[in-house]
Amino acid sequence: MHRPLRLFPRVGAAVAAGVLVVLAGCGGEVTVPESDQTAFKGAELFEERCSGCHTLEAANSYGSKPEGGKLGGERTNGPNFNVRTETRDDVLYAIRNGGFSGAIMPANIAVGTEAQAIATFVAEYSGDDRQGGSETVNPGSNSGSGKRSGQ
Repeated sequence: MHRPLRLFPRVGAAVAAGVLVVLAGCGGEVTVPESDQTAFKGAELFEERCSGCHTLEAANSYGSKPEGGKLGGERTNGPNFNVRTETRDDVLYAIRNGGFSGAIMPANIAVGTEAQAIATFVAEYSGDDRQGGSETVNPGSNSGSGKRSGQ
């Protein structure tokens, strides 16, 4: 006897799997005050679009290589912004151009006011590691120019 294909149990299983994936990502939240509307929106967008490769605790994002990780690692291990300080102009440059090397990060991952909100957030909250100092990547006269020293 031929049994008819039962669609609903399969759809239910797919929905349940999706819910589990969403719940697995829970456990933290954006810690930027909602009263700072631009930075809060930037933190939400950063968590949504940047957290796969970058770390910034204020956005509940942990995508960089863990401390003490092996040298090299994945090509998608982006900078840890808990320890690396960035200017708004440098963040906008990276968003528009796919980072500074142009090798991994997608260009224009956000545009317009969304890119500006992310840049405002990262500039305000980057380098704010409570367990150590901050790493200044581009000190000197070209700060904010959109170009890294030696590049």
